This record gives sequence, C-alpha cells and structure tokens, in this order.
Amino acid sequence: MQLDPVSGWCAGVQHCPSPNCNARPLGEVSLLVIHNISLPPGQFGTGKVQQFFRNCLPPDEHVYYAGIAHLQVSAHFLIERDGGVTQFVSCNERAWHAGVSSFEGREGCNDFSLGIELEGTDDTPFSEAQYAALIGLTRQLLQAYPALSVARICGHSDIAPGRKTDPGPYFDWPRLRAALLDQGER
Repeated sequence: MQLDPVSGWCAGVQHCPSPNCNARPLGEVSLLVIHNISLPPGQFGTGKVQQFFRNCLPPDEHVYYAGIAHLQVSAHFLIERDGGVTQFVSCNERAWHAGVSSFEGREGCNDFSLGIELEGTDDTPFSEAQYAALIGLTRQLLQAYPALSVARICGHSDIAPGRKTDPGPYFDWPRLRAALLDQGER
C-alpha cells in the first residue's frame, strides 16, 4: 500500500468512493482517529459498512438499518477482519467520521483528522491481520503528513467522550504505539 500525497488516495487498497466528504477548510491533517464499526452490530464481512458510507444501506433489510440509513457519514479507511483495506475518501478531503468532537481544545475534528474504521465492536478483540494493516497504513500516513505524530493518534472516545466509546477496551493501544515507535516514527 502506497499513499499518493497529491491525490490523497492509496494504491494497493480497494477504492469505494463516498459522497460524504468535502474540502478541508485549511487542508491540514494533524490527527488520526481510530473507530470501530460493524453492520449489523456484531456481524462481520457483510459489506454493509461500504453501503452505509455510500448512502446505499437498505433501511428495510434490518431493524438497525432503519435508524441509521438516513445518516450521511464516512471515514477515510475501513480495515476488515481479514486485514483488507478499503478507502472511501481522499486523505486530502474531509470525511464525516468524528461528528461533534474536540481534540486539545480544538472543535470539529473532521476538519483536521483522518478516520480509520476497524471492523469490530467495543467488546470483541481485533484480529492480527487488522493490527498489521493498521500499522502499515499508519506508517504511510505518518510519513505523508508532517503535522501528524504518534502522540496525535486517538480513539473516537477520546474526542467525543460520553458520546462515543470506540474503538473500545479491546483495542491494544500499547501494541500500536510500540510498533510505530519501534520504527522511529515521530
């Protein structure tokens, strides 16, 4: 996987463009936000996250979908249980993943962040393949965006406390940070 900083798209990953994005107000990328998602909740490999991020989720197919199908959300990336990576939004654009949020006193994290969704739930450990893909992708992002650093990687729960709980207690923060710092990332 290789990030093209001009286009903001990664080669070597699946592209599934989402309409749920717009221009970054300042063009800045200085925060990485880790999330989790599964649709329906707790079910993996359904392809429904891809439909959700493209506004194609059928509301009558599952009771849970009826309550969310009208939402317009996206993330830059999704890492599935098998480690497969899908990109929905160019890293140069603002994806709609953080919602009402704040990092170090700065509101509106979508303006300056990248969002990575891990296929999972708050109460399910993530797979080895997901960690390997996440570490590889994060290394690419750290190299491409000088304002981004290991210290500026957080969970959705960190920027929206009380509103969001992901990526949840099973996410191994020490593992991610150690892998990145072992490679000399800033």
